[in-house]
Amino acid sequence: MGNLARLLKESWTLVEDQQDKVAGYFYARMFLSHPDLRDLFPVQMDVQRARLLNAIVTAVQTLEDPEVFDEYLKALGRDHRKFHVSPEHYDVVGGALIEAMRAFAGEQWSIEYDQAWADAYGVIAAKMLAGADADTNPPYWHAEVIAHERRSTDIATFTVAPMQPIDYRAGQYLSVEVPKYQPRMWRTYSPANAPRKDNTLDFHVRAIGAGWVSSALVRRLKPGDMVRLAAPMGSMTLDRRSTRDVVFVAGGTGLAPIKALVEELTRYNRTRWVHVFFGARNRDDLYDLAELNKLAARYPWLSLVPACSEDETFPGEQGLISEVVARYGPWSEHDFFVSGSGTMVKATLRTLAELQVPSMRIRYDTFN
Repeated sequence: MGNLARLLKESWTLVEDQQDKVAGYFYARMFLSHPDLRDLFPVQMDVQRARLLNAIVTAVQTLEDPEVFDEYLKALGRDHRKFHVSPEHYDVVGGALIEAMRAFAGEQWSIEYDQAWADAYGVIAAKMLAGADADTNPPYWHAEVIAHERRSTDIATFTVAPMQPIDYRAGQYLSVEVPKYQPRMWRTYSPANAPRKDNTLDFHVRAIGAGWVSSALVRRLKPGDMVRLAAPMGSMTLDRRSTRDVVFVAGGTGLAPIKALVEELTRYNRTRWVHVFFGARNRDDLYDLAELNKLAARYPWLSLVPACSEDETFPGEQGLISEVVARYGPWSEHDFFVSGSGTMVKATLRTLAELQVPSMRIRYDTFN
């Protein structure tokens, strides 16, 4: 496996700076050879291209860690059931992918690289198919929107009631589709609550620029609308065996999985101190602060530190949430959970490394 991983990483460097072109070529070849596959994908393909490349890079990077590699690909296979992917589609995808990489790698592409990607893709496809075949759940769940509330100009929270129970853990995320407004466009969001007896799920969403799905969820969704939810994924979950105190760091609507994890802790925690750092640009973006304050008032083991990075009138902490975390501590003996934008997560991970927090005690998901 070591030589295979080396060949994959070497060959990927040949096309890494042309990722968008590789993705565009890949989809063009696939749709030209099998036009029927186009109906499985959304009209707008910009995010879909990025997700393909993210899946490739993740698979390549985890190849030398068999346990993570296996878990990631089986989860990806389960998730792809929502696209109605069938086994024969995997061959089409593999051929188009290798052809696209060969086209942009130039003269440095070799027969060895070709064979390495064929071998690797064979393993990837087999594990994804195994994950899909082993899943006894439906490809996705239908759920009715039963509540929707605008919290700020571009943030909304909403609650859905699935037609069938969904087995998930606090901290995980699900893909969401709104067929009425943006069919075949899926985006990942984390439930903001731990599993409930009535099976309802809360979501927190920020409309990102001209985001197709996020804008629909914030500005158009209303009670009575139906959404689809795909299989839960992610590993940012609590380890009940740990006795260490916990630090949650949330940026913006990255609060959703953090709130779910806190809610899970309220059901059994008696011995662990829990610190929540909640950061946003301004006080309006601290959209759920009132609810967090209620939780902190109810549970003596829970402390809350809100912060704003662009609101000098805010009476609490000022600055990026990663900077605020560094003002407290020490943190070297704590479990950390980090959730927010990619920029926020990276900044927080750098800060934690500087504070000498062991990486094995830090959990985060990189779907966004």
